[in-house]
Amino acid sequence: MNWLVYILVAALVRFIQALPLTAVARLGRAGGALAFWLDGRHRRVALQNMTAALGAERTPSEIQALARENFRRIGENYCCAVKTATMTYEQLRGRVEFISLPKFLEGTTPERPQSVIVAIGHFGNFELYALCGQILPQFQSATTYRSLGHPSLDRILLGMRIQSGCLYFERRKDTAALKAAFRPHGFMLGLLSDQNAGPGGLRLPFLGRDCSTSAAPALFALRYHCRLFTGACFRIGLGRWRVEVGDEIPTSAAGVPRPVESIMQEVNTAFETAVRRDPANWFWVHNRWKQRDFNAKSHRRHTAAAVAPPAPTPREEG
Repeated sequence: MNWLVYILVAALVRFIQALPLTAVARLGRAGGALAFWLDGRHRRVALQNMTAALGAERTPSEIQALARENFRRIGENYCCAVKTATMTYEQLRGRVEFISLPKFLEGTTPERPQSVIVAIGHFGNFELYALCGQILPQFQSATTYRSLGHPSLDRILLGMRIQSGCLYFERRKDTAALKAAFRPHGFMLGLLSDQNAGPGGLRLPFLGRDCSTSAAPALFALRYHCRLFTGACFRIGLGRWRVEVGDEIPTSAAGVPRPVESIMQEVNTAFETAVRRDPANWFWVHNRWKQRDFNAKSHRRHTAAAVAPPAPTPREEG
């Protein structure tokens, strides 16, 4: 059965990749519109999330329209990601803009820049973040991902992703490999940080409600003496996007490491701004505000990591 699934999905991927990008975008939007009516569970999650976060400023009919557009965008982005995953930045010129990437080089040696951590979110075609390394060849781009439950599908997805030149590390299995690959100069690590982090996350407000927030961007930046930024991808037209880098988030004050909670609250605030700028552009079908207990022991561990001296910077090969 695995081989049959692999053949069917591989054929679908090749079909999508053979189409023009505009046609792929239209196909994805049609699929998203259909999913809005067929997928009742995720439709309810999106409507509940939008109502709780935006209900004070949007009418029920406006939220319903936003949810429909959100499903169309998700379909468009997923289909387009299949197409753009095998395209270079040069091939995507005119379709994708990257704004403020030179911020990564400010205050550092351009030929050997200090490594950076970028807290990214599920905005727009978020697979496009992987192209940053093609635009700034001084950096080796890398990110973490969660493998799919089906090995064949996971192999297809990873095979598409690595064509960008970005390094991918499975977040549950490749921790040691990521640490071994990390270096203090010329490494750009993007960490998706806008979803529920489970019982071990930090309890911080996001869009007016407390939620479990991953501490990973702050902890990596503190431990490896990296600069920290946020990034978001915005849809600016049919099959067109703009990837923007936010202002640097300081990880220390007067030479003392800032608390992890304070750092990650700034990340959440930057994501809030991106959501409010274009509400249909975010991944509302995920329940960021799951009702579950927070792990007090994990909270104390994050707090201790914030006040302890950062670990020594790993030695760079070569």
